[in-house]
Amino acid sequence: MELVVLNARSSKKLAVFNNLTKEATVADLKKRYHEKFPDAYTERQSFRTTNKGKSLKDTEMLKDVCASGEIYYKDLGPQIGWSTVFYAEYAGPLFVYLMFYFRLPFIYGSEFAFTNSDLNVVHVAAACHSFHYMKRLLETKFIHRFSHGTMPIANLFKNCSYYWTFAAWQAYLINNPLYSAPSYGDSQVYIGLGLFGLCQLGNFSIHLLFKNLRKEGSTERKIPIPDSNPMTLMFNFVSCPNYMYEIGSWISFTLMTQCTASFIFACLGFYQMAVWALGKHRNYKKEFHNYPRSRKAIVPFIL
Repeated sequence: MELVVLNARSSKKLAVFNNLTKEATVADLKKRYHEKFPDAYTERQSFRTTNKGKSLKDTEMLKDVCASGEIYYKDLGPQIGWSTVFYAEYAGPLFVYLMFYFRLPFIYGSEFAFTNSDLNVVHVAAACHSFHYMKRLLETKFIHRFSHGTMPIANLFKNCSYYWTFAAWQAYLINNPLYSAPSYGDSQVYIGLGLFGLCQLGNFSIHLLFKNLRKEGSTERKIPIPDSNPMTLMFNFVSCPNYMYEIGSWISFTLMTQCTASFIFACLGFYQMAVWALGKHRNYKKEFHNYPRSRKAIVPFIL
């Protein structure tokens, strides 16, 4: 089998591979391409049937997707491991927030250096924020299984800028000596705290279910369904309850602190996760003919 590799942008011929077996897969082609072009390691390679098409899966047979004898190649650029990005984007907010909580001298001035707030909500918020990001770091280490090993290295700077900036903004306002308690006092704080804890438990429960859904190293995909944990019952209503619980956590944090930056963070997070959820929801319905039609993507009965 002969296969011509074309540049996805210019359609210029990049290489011709001869003697490919009938059973050759996209993964086999990536190995051959890397041998010919050593700088193009397999993680940064993307092959597709059209110049603007989706990347082909490594397991797909070339004879099934390249009947024309041509295939398009796109260089994804320098790559970095998903877990590395997660560690960086989650560890940053943990330490950044605590810098403001302990009121380091260069933040609010020497007058307030290392002083403690008299407001209960300030300490509760610091505990919740720290718990959230410590949970994410531990999940990255012990729970998450990444279907893709790498992502473009540019995502490291984009993701870290987003998370670190919002952590600093929220921390600056909540730990500021001029910060005032929420309108309804401790009642509002503890309602927000209770909802925050519930959503954090729900989010962890969904991540644990995803881990148990397939064995390590397996690429088999299954329809996620509730297990014995009642927090997973949300799968009866939405395709991505992990996103729903995540947004619920930040809405609860906003209720608890009555902080403008937290509200904006929750809104932006909802928008991005809704986009992800809608995409995953479409893929589920396309991949599984028996996928529950009553499920929504992220908000029960609505979206």
